[in-house]
Amino acid sequence: MKWLAALCGLGVTISAAAQVTRSPEPRGVYRLTPGIYVEQGTGCAAPPNASIRRYDGRGISGAHSRACRVTMLSRRGNRYSVSQSCIDAGAGPAPRSSERQVVTVRDATTFTLRRGASASTFRYCPIAQLPADLREYAR
Repeated sequence: MKWLAALCGLGVTISAAAQVTRSPEPRGVYRLTPGIYVEQGTGCAAPPNASIRRYDGRGISGAHSRACRVTMLSRRGNRYSVSQSCIDAGAGPAPRSSERQVVTVRDATTFTLRRGASASTFRYCPIAQLPADLREYAR
């Protein structure tokens, strides 16, 4: 922070927003912020595996799936009907499986995932709020 004081002493002003580490810009198939999401009502500091989702711009994976890819079936506004295929393992060889989903994007950091009759809402967790073991996975 010494550099900040030095800049201010030179008459340079820096907005509060410029001082904060920013999250990645929304992108990809759903225009969501890439990273880790947790189920609504769950904290970012120690989420259980079942409450974690990762959005990488190509699909939404869980704690025990990876390399998810979306095939768009239809889109109405912010509601996407898709077929998503994932490798059914966090690591190592495993089969790829597909399922139909409906993803409704509320904003760049919140979405609802409906699979069959069940639906859950997820919110983005900034990297700094995640436990150490999830920080690398979030990138």
